[in-house]
Order: sequence, then C-alpha cells, then structure tokens
Amino acid sequence: MLPADCNLCPRRCGVNRANGERGVCGADDRLLVARAALHHWEEPPISGSRGSGTVFFSNCPLHCVYCQNAVIAAGQVGQVSSVERLAEIFAELAEQGAHNINLVTPTQYVLQIIAALEAWRLAARTDGNPIPVVYNTSGYETTDTIKLLSGYVDVYLTDFRYASPGLASRYSSAPDYAMFAMAALVAMVRQVGEYSLDEEGMLRYGVIVRFLLLPGQVAEAKQAVEQVFAAVSNKVCYSLMNQYTPMPAAPPELQRPVSEREYAALVNHALDLGITNSFMQEGGAASESFIPPFDLTGV
Repeated sequence: MLPADCNLCPRRCGVNRANGERGVCGADDRLLVARAALHHWEEPPISGSRGSGTVFFSNCPLHCVYCQNAVIAAGQVGQVSSVERLAEIFAELAEQGAHNINLVTPTQYVLQIIAALEAWRLAARTDGNPIPVVYNTSGYETTDTIKLLSGYVDVYLTDFRYASPGLASRYSSAPDYAMFAMAALVAMVRQVGEYSLDEEGMLRYGVIVRFLLLPGQVAEAKQAVEQVFAAVSNKVCYSLMNQYTPMPAAPPELQRPVSEREYAALVNHALDLGITNSFMQEGGAASESFIPPFDLTGV
C-alpha cells in the first residue's frame, strides 16, 4: 500500500515509506491521527448545525513557519492507527451526526485514507460515501494525487497561500507552491464540479479556496485572489480569512495580528474582481481559538 519511492506531494522526496523511511513530511510507514471529533469552526456549508466530522492527521509536507497546528504538523502528537480503525472513526463520526468527514492535512496518508474509505463504504453497504468527504489541504498537492482521489472525495477545502515564489520560499521553503497549488486547484474543480449548495445550505460537491491573509502581505493576498479568479472564476467559493494568529516560531514581521484595514482592503479587492461566492470573517478573529486541543480525542 505504501510507496517504495514516495512522490505523493510536490516534495517528491522518494523515500521508501513501505520500509519505514521517513519523508520530508515526517511520515513513515505508520498512520498517525491526532484528533477525531465534531468541529464547528469551518465555513458554514461545511460545519452546518451539527459540526464537521474532522480527522486531524499528524505530519505535513509544507511546514509553514507560522503554522497554527505546528504540534501535529511536526508529528509531536498522534496515535498510530490502522486502516481498519480509521474506517471505524469515519463511521463513529457519522453516527455522531457529522455533516461530513473532514480530512485535515491528509496528503501523506492518501493511500491509507483511500483504503479506509473503501472499508467504510463496504461496512455501510453503499457504492459511494455515506456522507460527503472533505479533503482539507494546504493546496500543496500534485495533480497525480488529486487524480487518485477521484470518486473518494466530494468536497475540496484547499488553501492558496502564496502568489510569489519568494514569499513561499521564505515562509514554507516551497518556491514552487503557486505552480503546484494552481494545477491542483484546476484539477479539483474539474473533478468535483462547480460550487453549489443543496436545499439545506450544505456543500455536497465543490471547492472552497481559503486565503489566509498574513500581516503586511495585502498585495500578495490580492495577487493570489487574482490568480485564482483568472483560472476558475466563480466556479469556486472564496474564503477570505483574517484569523492569522502569531505563533512563537514565526519571524518578527509575523508577530502581530492582521489589522482591520488590511483585511478590508483584501475584501474590497475581491468584491471588485466580481467574486460572487465568498465567506468573510468578522471581528477580532485572531483573539478567538481556532486551534482545537490535540489530545487524541476520538482516536
């Protein structure tokens, strides 16, 4: 199941994970899960009234210096899980009333996740997913991995963090971020179709693109929105986020929240472009806790 020459993410580090070697993402031959619970802090068509059945996976291919989930991105927290146990977790979240199964930072475990989704379907005796499956990613994906997910993922909740190689290199050591994120985004839209809500206001199929505004980077964020709009127009929903929270490992220029003026400039620019599907955050989002306790709940 695991690759002997891993190329699941754009890092393409080529390690033999089947033999227990550890990739750039930090993952080896083990599947690590840090938390599985109902989550109410996603966009409304994802969280709904009952919550999103969110599974947080340990390790990450991107390793951003400002990561809010750094403790799990670095693999410091996580319980070893089998594919069979992961399928049970999906079923348990569905039984709790989750609107969907939300896979957070899943790239390094795509092959195990696909196997668990198949086992979940088999147990539920259904040809498709019993409830929608959301692939919640940093956007740093290859089109080959997105193709693997065809028929398994219903909704993509993806980031588009950078427009320029310079900033992507400085903060995520990934100068090729925008190139891969754009190609992956186009593949996502092609795979699951245009953004549209059902009669209950929930997202059954489609793509939400998140833009996390960083302090002092309004021009970069505007450019990122422009690039996405030029590529996919209003086929996706744009989630403009002001919730950036300064983290200890972040460089000095990122040791402050985003100002109201900065965020307003981004929102106004997006509206001027002609964006029709969007979510915007109100108030001092950075003062609220968007970071759940990674205490192995539900694992």
